[in-house]
Amino acid sequence: MENSTYIALSRMDAQQRAMSVVAANMSNASTVGYKRENVLFSDFLSHQHGSKQAEGADTESYTQDRATYRDFQQGDMQSTGNPLDLALGGEGYFQVRTANGVRLTRAGRFEEQQDGAIVDENGNALLDRDGQPIELPQTDHRITISADGVISTETGEQGQIGIVTAQDNNRLQAEGSRLLRSDQPTTAVERPNIVQGMVEGSNVQMMTEVTQMMEIQRNFDFMAQFVDAEATRQKNAIDKIVQVSA
Repeated sequence: MENSTYIALSRMDAQQRAMSVVAANMSNASTVGYKRENVLFSDFLSHQHGSKQAEGADTESYTQDRATYRDFQQGDMQSTGNPLDLALGGEGYFQVRTANGVRLTRAGRFEEQQDGAIVDENGNALLDRDGQPIELPQTDHRITISADGVISTETGEQGQIGIVTAQDNNRLQAEGSRLLRSDQPTTAVERPNIVQGMVEGSNVQMMTEVTQMMEIQRNFDFMAQFVDAEATRQKNAIDKIVQVSA
């Protein structure tokens, strides 16, 4: 198999990777707080040695999968009217305590359990500014949350939601479609902007993803046709050599 085929296969592998990322984005278009992913590819240059190289053939360019990164652009605000649905305007993340430790999230859909604990859709406890689970009096029902995260009920203030930022968003590791794990220290946001009764929707734009998927498919099909044509060319060349030798 010649190098041109390997180059084409490297591009096909990259297109498959890009397609899986776009498919994941589309499947999470309605996931609260989801941030779309992008892929980053680069050229891997292989320098060819020899005195009889054709002009322009001294370097071969393969496609290299370098990274997957997230687009942290703000998603659209969606009104729900639920007092424990919370959206973040601007920077920051909610903190929730999972079985594997504290995780960050922009998915602000919370609920109150029978014991008064405030949890997310998976039962993970929402944490306050001190990193402790927030609990409300079981007899209180009127919940008000200010922009800076102070939770009040008919019996007074019950705590303040902790909103934090990470030093480098690109180093956050996704766990599922809603949670992010940080391997770096977080910093409290001094003036968060929490909006009660709303959630932040996914920042996925379906038309953009569909267009990108079609482009990826066209590129993949083109490379597949090239590989097939190259295989046919090599087979014909071998057949002619065998005929001459016979």
